[in-house]
Amino acid sequence: MTDAITVMVVDDHPIWREGVARDLTERGLDVVATAPDAAAAVRIARAVRPRVVLMDLNLGETSGVQAIEGILEALPDTRILVLSASGEHTDVLEAVKAGAVGYLVKSASAEELLAAVQRTADGVPVFTPGLAGLVLGEYRRLAGTDRSGPPVPALTDRETDVLRLVAKGLTARQIGERLGVSHRTVETHVQSTLRKLQLHNRVQLARYAIEQGIVDE
Repeated sequence: MTDAITVMVVDDHPIWREGVARDLTERGLDVVATAPDAAAAVRIARAVRPRVVLMDLNLGETSGVQAIEGILEALPDTRILVLSASGEHTDVLEAVKAGAVGYLVKSASAEELLAAVQRTADGVPVFTPGLAGLVLGEYRRLAGTDRSGPPVPALTDRETDVLRLVAKGLTARQIGERLGVSHRTVETHVQSTLRKLQLHNRVQLARYAIEQGIVDE
């Protein structure tokens, strides 16, 4: 349920910040805090421990990327969704590399933002149309330049199928419907894959799948 999702809104413009917080609250989310800059965002996040942080990148004299890194260092299970006026490729890639789950531009509607926060809370990557392909291409480029490292753990065919669909952003129920199994079986495969790969959540699984070229076009 959406009322279980705690959110912190970080933006240096007070009218926009409070407006977004109000919109999310009216739609059933629990906005537990707001912050105007990177230092405040990290400090307040540590205190309130939100499930999702809605983060602008341009925070006056401070950087949203710094805030993302600081929050995730203290709270690795918190999920960051960037909401920025910028759709520049460098901004998107820097945010994702810092640990953001997704990236929306501020032209998104209130309904799109609500859905994005809900999906982010579930660990599903969310991007404004056109930006997902950019991120996928960058991860594939990086994966192609570095083939060193430990051997890839062996996954079963079904674990690989589930991993591929996780990386595409499908929920456990959607994956179960696609593969003809229950969502509990899907979750079992997800947990098994996490253990084998020594990863912690679905976001890391999605990145792994992209880096290894497991995701279909």
